[in-house]
Amino acid sequence: MTFLKYAATALLATAAMAQAPTEAVPADAVATAQHEGLRALKATMEKALNERDLDTLLANVDENVVFTTMNGDVAKGREAIRAYFEKMMNGPDKVVESVTTSFVPDALSVIYGEDAAISYGHTNDHYVLKGGKELDIQARWTATIVRKDSRWLVAAFHYSENIFDNPVMNAQRTMLLAGGGVAALLLGILGFFFGRRSARAA
Repeated sequence: MTFLKYAATALLATAAMAQAPTEAVPADAVATAQHEGLRALKATMEKALNERDLDTLLANVDENVVFTTMNGDVAKGREAIRAYFEKMMNGPDKVVESVTTSFVPDALSVIYGEDAAISYGHTNDHYVLKGGKELDIQARWTATIVRKDSRWLVAAFHYSENIFDNPVMNAQRTMLLAGGGVAALLLGILGFFFGRRSARAA
């Protein structure tokens, strides 16, 4: 009888242990894993862009991705992004010969739950334009990132530049100032010439 009681007690204890919840993973460990995944995505996207590996770039964005470009275009979906890069860098009317960049986050990504995050920061971009002109630009970016099937994907990416202070505007301002100086010089010469003629006629 004692043996039966002991056996029953052991069975009940085993069943209770089997039904007990597993130990929860510490929250800081979960957050660390999430940030590591996001850093890996950033490194993959940065490398793909610098190597013009569009297939890898598109494999790491959501199918409904929305990409707002620096020049104000909006591309929705993977194929729209492919078409944008084709137009800007490969087509007969391309604008850019090459671009290299590094994405620099301002802070850790803001994570919402387990499957969404927002990251933001600046870039260090080097552009070589059609015709050979080179530009160095620090742009601002914000990315919305979602996790699907255990993979982080870019769902939205917004790229912008200071419209009042950037290399393109500075170049245009320099040209305008140079053009204004030339115009003032020409007007001065014309004024001097016609002034002399008027004095002689008098």
